[in-house]
Amino acid sequence: MKNTVKILSFSVVVLFLSIFFYSCSKDGAGDASVPSGSQNVSLYMTDAPGAFDKVLIDIKSVQVLVDTCNSTGRPHHEPCNIWETLNVTPGVYDLLTLRNGSDTLLAGATIPNGLVSFIKIELGTDNSLVKDSVSYPLQLRDSSIVLVDVSKSRWDEFEPRRFRLWLDFDVSKSVVNVSGNQFYLDPVIRIFTLATTGSISGDVSPVYNAFPVISVYNSSDTAYALPAYNGNFQVRGLAPGTYSVFVNASNGYADTTISNVAVTAGGNIKLGNIRLHK
Repeated sequence: MKNTVKILSFSVVVLFLSIFFYSCSKDGAGDASVPSGSQNVSLYMTDAPGAFDKVLIDIKSVQVLVDTCNSTGRPHHEPCNIWETLNVTPGVYDLLTLRNGSDTLLAGATIPNGLVSFIKIELGTDNSLVKDSVSYPLQLRDSSIVLVDVSKSRWDEFEPRRFRLWLDFDVSKSVVNVSGNQFYLDPVIRIFTLATTGSISGDVSPVYNAFPVISVYNSSDTAYALPAYNGNFQVRGLAPGTYSVFVNASNGYADTTISNVAVTAGGNIKLGNIRLHK
């Protein structure tokens, strides 16, 4: 996707994040639920699927770096860049449960006004995956501190001074099989908001015999989905435009392509049932 970026270890620092993220009060009134001089941020986590049974990621903490000198009224001789810790439930998250339109609130907090320039995620050591019912350790290459670059993204201000953003892990690109069954975590993330992107949904049958894989693509974008046990699928975070939906089937079932699917910002295109045939 256009906004696909890598999360690399802090020691390598290949990724950076910056985004203009201002809070404002309207007509001087503001929002009573968010204190004056503050903004509320929420980060949601979802998943682009991979060919595993489970992908378990150990998340310890989430912080944002706020440049408070970008807010009005703050003396510039005071320190500008402040790390703010977001509220997060530490623990192991199975990314593969967060697909086909599912997500979870990863972190959020009320923080000072200003430019959010970095998101920093601290990973623990309890990372693993399950493939063909066998569990394997999922190793980090370097540091447990990772950064996310959202410099070309835009936060969704869904209420006055309340902002949210979705972090979409691409499991198929994030898990690297270096040799045999030795796996490393090199996360790739896609960033989107519901207000500026659209989605495509539907259901495919049969699922258990055909093992379909959904590809949604155009000349500049590609996204994937693995249907749920009941055949339902949804691909989110699509930039407005026209897409083709390709269903790659197995076991003698014919592949199927649906063309000219027009996606609009904030909308969901429902394809209905896609019946596969031999």
